[in-house]
Amino acid sequence: MPMTPEAIFSMLACARIGAIHSVVFGGFASTELANRIKDSDPRLIVTSSCGIEPKGVIKYIPIVKEALHMGGHDSIPILVV
Repeated sequence: MPMTPEAIFSMLACARIGAIHSVVFGGFASTELANRIKDSDPRLIVTSSCGIEPKGVIKYIPIVKEALHMGGHDSIPILVV
């Protein structure tokens, strides 16, 4: 997720319910994201539809879906803000 209030709300919500969270830089390629998903074994992925960088708009949903598919984790739910 980009640096938005929703990102902070998500982190605080995890802390409130005692869940572990991991913040991942939005510019990662799907292979790097797949490695982090494999290592952390998440139950939910919270992301936004895109991020705005100096070089243009980065669409996060295709990257996340490809990473999930690469790691065989297609059943993990995605919450899009």
